[in-house]
Amino acid sequence: MLFDLDTLERHAAEVHRVLPATPQISWPLLNQRLGTEIWLKHENHTQVGAFKIRGGLSYFAQLRCEHPEVRHVVSATRGNHGQSVAFSARRNGIAATIVVPRGNSVEKNAAVRALGGEVIEHGDDFQAASEYASVLASERGMHRVPSFHPALVCGVASYCLEFLRAVPDLDVVYVPIGLGSGICAMIAARDALGLQTEIVGVASAHAPAYALSFEARRPIAHPVSTRLADGLACSTPEPDALAMILAGATRIVQVDDEEVAAAMRVLFEDTHNVAEGAGAASLAAVMQERRLCAGRRVGAVLSGANVDRAVFVRVLGNERFAV
Repeated sequence: MLFDLDTLERHAAEVHRVLPATPQISWPLLNQRLGTEIWLKHENHTQVGAFKIRGGLSYFAQLRCEHPEVRHVVSATRGNHGQSVAFSARRNGIAATIVVPRGNSVEKNAAVRALGGEVIEHGDDFQAASEYASVLASERGMHRVPSFHPALVCGVASYCLEFLRAVPDLDVVYVPIGLGSGICAMIAARDALGLQTEIVGVASAHAPAYALSFEARRPIAHPVSTRLADGLACSTPEPDALAMILAGATRIVQVDDEEVAAAMRVLFEDTHNVAEGAGAASLAAVMQERRLCAGRRVGAVLSGANVDRAVFVRVLGNERFAV
C-alpha cells in the first residue's frame, strides 16, 4: 500500500473535525532516567483513551460516502478498536456489534457498551473473535469492519503527521505493533514527509508473530500468552501490514510482560500518565535499548491508557506478570 501526503492530509482533516491534536512531551524526569532526549506522543489523551479512534473516524467517513445504506456493522477487538468502531458508528447513526474473546478486559468491554456497542464474547483469542465476527456479518447481513484497512491506516497516520511535524528531527521512533495499523501509519507519514527517521516496531515477547515474521521475511503465526499487553496479542500477522513493515521498519524489538510492567510504573512515576500494557511497550523497548538510544533524539508512542484498575494496582504494587 502506498499513501501520498495529499491522501493522508485528507483523512487527517476528517479526524481533526472531531479530535484535536494530542500533545507530544519531553519529560525531564524521563530524560534523566534514560540519559537521552525522549518525546512521548500522548495518544492516551483521546476521547477513548487510545489512538484507535482516529482510524474509526476515517473509516466511517469513507463508509458514509461509499456505502450510505449501511445500518449495522460488526467488528472484532481486544478493546480499543472496538471503542473506536462504537464511537464512530454512533456518530453516524449506525448500530455496532463488537466481538471480543472470552476473558477480555472488563473495563474495555464496559467502555464499548457505554459508547453504544453490543458486546459479544466468543473464542479464546482475537483470531477466534475475528473469525466469528465474519460469520455474524454473513449471517446477519452486517457490514464487516476489519481491524486493518487502508482507511484505518490513513486515519491513524494523523497522529504520526502531528508527531513528526512537531518534532521533525527525531532520530528514531518506537511504535507498538498489534495488528499493524499504528506502525504502518508511522511508516506512511514518515515517507510522505520525506524524513529519514528510523522506525522500530515493538512486539510482545509473548505474542511474537510479527517479530518472527520480520526475521523470516514471511508471515509466521504463533500462539499468544501475554497477560498484560493485550493490545499486542496478535497471533496471525496481516499480510499487507507485514509487507509495509518489512519495507519501512528498521527492526522489531520484543518486550516481555515484566518489562512492560516496569515501563508502566516508570511512566506513572516520571510523567503521572497511565498507560495500558500495549501503550507502555514502546517505552519498554527504549529502556531495553537505552545504550543504542544514548545521544539520540527518541520518540515513543504512548498508544493507550485503557488498563483495568485491578491490573494497574498489581503493576504499581510490583506483582509479577510472568507467563
